[in-house]
Amino acid sequence: MRLKKVAPKHDEKSNKVMIPLSDSLDTNIKNFEELFTDCGDLVKRKFPIGENNNVWAYIAYIDVMIDRRVIEESVLEQLLVQVRGVGKSFEKSNEDEFSFIKNGGFATADLKEVNNMDDAVLAVLSGDTVIFIDGYEKVIVVATKGFPNRGVQPPDTESVIRGSKEGFSEAFRINTVLIRRRIRDSKLKIKQIQLGTRTRTDIGLVYIEDLVRPQVLREIEERLSYFKIDSVLESGTLEQMIETQWYSPFPQSQVTQRPDKVASAILEGRVAIVVDNTPFVLLLPTTMNCFFQSSEDYYQRWYVMSFVRILRYCAAFLSFAIPGFYIALTTFHPSMIPTPLTFSIAAAREGVPFPALVEVLIMEIAFELLREAGVRLPAPIGNTIGIVGGLIVGQAVVQANLVSPIIVIIVALTAISSFAIPSYSLTSAFRMIKYLIIILSSFLGFLGFWLGILIVLTHLVSLKSMDIPYLSPYVAREVNNQDLKDSLIRMPTFMNRLRPVFTTTNNKVRLDIKEKGENNVFTKQ
Repeated sequence: MRLKKVAPKHDEKSNKVMIPLSDSLDTNIKNFEELFTDCGDLVKRKFPIGENNNVWAYIAYIDVMIDRRVIEESVLEQLLVQVRGVGKSFEKSNEDEFSFIKNGGFATADLKEVNNMDDAVLAVLSGDTVIFIDGYEKVIVVATKGFPNRGVQPPDTESVIRGSKEGFSEAFRINTVLIRRRIRDSKLKIKQIQLGTRTRTDIGLVYIEDLVRPQVLREIEERLSYFKIDSVLESGTLEQMIETQWYSPFPQSQVTQRPDKVASAILEGRVAIVVDNTPFVLLLPTTMNCFFQSSEDYYQRWYVMSFVRILRYCAAFLSFAIPGFYIALTTFHPSMIPTPLTFSIAAAREGVPFPALVEVLIMEIAFELLREAGVRLPAPIGNTIGIVGGLIVGQAVVQANLVSPIIVIIVALTAISSFAIPSYSLTSAFRMIKYLIIILSSFLGFLGFWLGILIVLTHLVSLKSMDIPYLSPYVAREVNNQDLKDSLIRMPTFMNRLRPVFTTTNNKVRLDIKEKGENNVFTKQ
């Protein structure tokens, strides 16, 4: 056994001690296995190959992370059975033993070579297989990834009646394939990087080269390079790190589980950030208008979905405005209420010892507790808790004269309105704003109510996502007039001929209708 001492090298970029490779197989095995001490899931084997067993090799991989069929049929079988000419045939060629084995010893095209121990270790931890050859300071890396995953299943957070039922999974490559399947264009680029000094999570920036704005792509890459973090376990970590207005309750990037929504966004010139180990993909840049759009909007008739979209906007306003409006009306401005309704509210509140503010807070907090309990419990139990708990608690507090029946109706209507918003992230923002409106209305009446609305609007106007105004296309109307056709009202498809504001100015046209004379229904519009 020949062991050589190899001096470690320090990498200034990663601030790590790099262990170089040696031409001694035993030295490489020793250094490699020291890094995997107490790792019982590492599968390794040293074996001879060649006609006279004159060349020794060492194979290593993580159990279950690899496709065992690929290992056995495309790697081991080829090395042990097919490669019989090592030691003789390679002498007749211009290749050395390493190149001869690499080029003729595997029944797969997805392989590469690395020349440092750190890359070899990273390949093993990523689900690949490494093969050391005695006498060479290089390692063959064979792609054998076979992670256990739940496959392609329907998205559980964005259900639609009509449209694709496929959703992203936790496997990075499956998610990129779902996007490739929908956009068969060579200009669709997937720029892959790794973040997390410990997790080394695969991150993919997906965009169409001639549609994305270069400054937007550049800014996203710069923001991802600003920070150095030890772990990226979910896309939510990146979402919080790349936001500039971190104090805002409103999301500045869109999150989705649907491949068709991601494909549509990419075709508009936006950038999708695919993160390994999570089914949630980030879309940048984004506007508030994007959160009210659903994939189903474009699969059904325009006037039906326009009506639904108007309902969503109304529901968004009601989800944070109703409780504060009720408090301001009943506490400071009862004269604005019609007399019959005033008597009805007074009769309902008879015997209630708390003011309207306390009533609303009691029911709102109780509902938040029920909502959180329903999410954390298993699905069958969670649904039961949500329905039965809501009925029992609502009826009990009314019978105990802690709150009035109208408060239960207001809180229930507020909750139903929040569920009509397609985006959970935007719903969470409105849930926070609701309490601001409640507090201001309880102290200042309608003045406080409209002051809260004004504060929210002022904040929204100041927000930007990658230099795109958050309230686009409702601000800078003369610039984004085309976007108004797909905002509050979704106009017919043939009228949306230009791409939205996210796209570079060179490729705005996405629909071109040929002139066919007077009978063309499209040209008559």
